Amino acid sequence: MHTGKRNKTNIIYIAYGRGTIPFHADPALADWHVIRPAFAPPLPHAEEAFRTACRNPIASRPLREVIRPGDRVVIVTSDGTRPVPNHQLIPWLLQELPVPPEQVTVLLGNGSHRANTPAEIEAMFGPEVVKKVRICNHDAFDPQQNAYIGQTAEGHKAYLNKQYVEADKRIVVGFIEPHLFAGFSGGAKGIIPGVAAIETIMHIHRFDLIAHPLSTWGTIEENPIRREIEAIVSLCPPDFMVNVTLNSAKEITAFFVGDYIVAHRAGCKRAKDEVMQPVPYTFPIVITSNSGYPLDQNLYQTVKGISAGARITEPGGTIFIASECSDGIPDHGNFGTLMRVGASADDILEHIVNLEQAILDQWEAQVYAYLMQKYDIRILSAMNPAEVKACKLHPVDDLQSAVEEQIRTIGNRPRVAVLPDGPLTIPYVTT
Repeated sequence: MHTGKRNKTNIIYIAYGRGTIPFHADPALADWHVIRPAFAPPLPHAEEAFRTACRNPIASRPLREVIRPGDRVVIVTSDGTRPVPNHQLIPWLLQELPVPPEQVTVLLGNGSHRANTPAEIEAMFGPEVVKKVRICNHDAFDPQQNAYIGQTAEGHKAYLNKQYVEADKRIVVGFIEPHLFAGFSGGAKGIIPGVAAIETIMHIHRFDLIAHPLSTWGTIEENPIRREIEAIVSLCPPDFMVNVTLNSAKEITAFFVGDYIVAHRAGCKRAKDEVMQPVPYTFPIVITSNSGYPLDQNLYQTVKGISAGARITEPGGTIFIASECSDGIPDHGNFGTLMRVGASADDILEHIVNLEQAILDQWEAQVYAYLMQKYDIRILSAMNPAEVKACKLHPVDDLQSAVEEQIRTIGNRPRVAVLPDGPLTIPYVTT
């Protein structure tokens, strides 16, 4: 909570793009509550800690015993929309593996996202890694790139990237944070939706699973989406996992290495203790972000920051989000088309429910529609205001003045919550 006159101590720096937006929290206007994660400092000797973790993994043999010298290895890691520290983890993995680089393929878990460009790949991994190993974009939409791995208990056919399936050994790399559908990122979620075919991606994002109340932040064992993901991945599991937790500066704070289920659960406990913050009540106004770049590249991903803020917003309250959206809506996929349907959130949901066949991106529009039914959502972005309005959201050109105007509209020095780091903090109401 901030008190005192407007000065440097009352400036809150809100993540936006590759920088921050300074916001002045005037104590005369409102009762400010700044909610941040209880992040640990970065590991002082991260590379050494990585080697130790790989040689003393959780519920697994050491990496050098899992991988044999003749093995063809596929390393699955996140695409450019996630802040996985690939520029550190992949070179360290290459040094630890008992195979030469020409036997290693790095597979980008794009899910249903667009392919990463060569420039983006070089920025993610560094030029030395790009020269040393083969790095490939997963394509969920190309049947030739994906292989059948079996059926779920309900008889659904599952498909994963052929290179992943046919590798002698498989490693999944990622980071662990609360996730608005799957409870937490990381673990098996690196494989599905990361390197799944579009049919399998659609299956785990179907309307009923997204609508389930336990498909939400911070849930694991009881989460139906997480259960379905892990059931399918068990048909063709990774042989080893390297997951990390990160602080707000996206620095490594801990390693969770070994079995992709057991080690992941340990990481989820750490992430939950750090990231999920209790608050005593809801707020009529919440200011949030989408954690800055790379997560705030488009409106599609921005639902994460909105959803995090909604957890502590009064019904009918206002959520302000700062999300640069340098990549727009984006242009590819069905999300933009779905968000433009009709004149209201009800129209969007009715359209999705009445689709003859489920389509790509409907899940994100579904969650947006639920949020728009309950809250007044206003967004500061680099997008054209007309585009924002077409998606039934309210554009803001100056966060400071827009928030202060809403505060004055409510009057009586209302409570205002601020999540400067966006969905790096997942608040929840304790009463």
